[in-house]
Amino acid sequence: MDLKCLGCMVLFPIHILFYILKASVCLLQPSRRRTLTKEVVLITGGGRGIGRHLALEFAMQGAKKVILWGRTEKCLKETSEEISQSGTECHYFLCDVANREEVYKQAKVVREKVGDVTILVNNAAVVHGKSLMDCDDDALLKSQHINTMGQFWTTKAFLPRMLELQHGHVVCINSILSQSPIPGAIDYCTSKASSLAFMESLTLGLLDCPGVGCTTVLPFHTNTEMFQGMRVRFPALFPPLKPETVAERTVDAVRTNTAYVYIPWTMRALVVLKR
Repeated sequence: MDLKCLGCMVLFPIHILFYILKASVCLLQPSRRRTLTKEVVLITGGGRGIGRHLALEFAMQGAKKVILWGRTEKCLKETSEEISQSGTECHYFLCDVANREEVYKQAKVVREKVGDVTILVNNAAVVHGKSLMDCDDDALLKSQHINTMGQFWTTKAFLPRMLELQHGHVVCINSILSQSPIPGAIDYCTSKASSLAFMESLTLGLLDCPGVGCTTVLPFHTNTEMFQGMRVRFPALFPPLKPETVAERTVDAVRTNTAYVYIPWTMRALVVLKR
């Protein structure tokens, strides 16, 4: 064993102790919340559900511009008008994130008409709520394309400019089901697990990129149209979340540059118990 390897072995536990102490100090210190007054926020699936509340919360917290992407024009238009009435500039574009060419095309349109996106929120998702044998093959593919692959296309479309500007943030609205799957939603759980791996890899890859950060949000069952009919074993112990709660915690995590957010925080214990 050469001296270099020996030195690394000796320093490794010291590095671990240093970063544990550093993290502990950071937890005790009050988090600084950055202003959003210069941010251009793009939210996929922004017309309804959590996406709609995210758009409203970003606008309320002072975002310069809000951009909505989605597949249903009626919902996008209604949300856009509500945000515009509050005094925040808002634009919407029809875009299916599962379609790579459409994502790249609309990203170009956004840059030309609105400007550079500095906060990308990957929120668009679908769930079919069926077992593997009962789920149609096309439906399985659709959930993987929207929930997972869509993040590849949107991030590739907007991240390069963030890196050039040395300013930006990529957000993923994931799910606790990515770490604690349930039966009856195999397509959703699988796609969210893939999405989590994508964000973990991206977060690590951006550690040395100044000014660009990531946030992954892992909420429990949220009371939205997408999860209507879902049953929870202990509803009194684990009541469904309100979408506005998820939106508030997400925007706050972006402002404090928090990498991972469990909503509620007790979901961390669920992951540990599951393992």
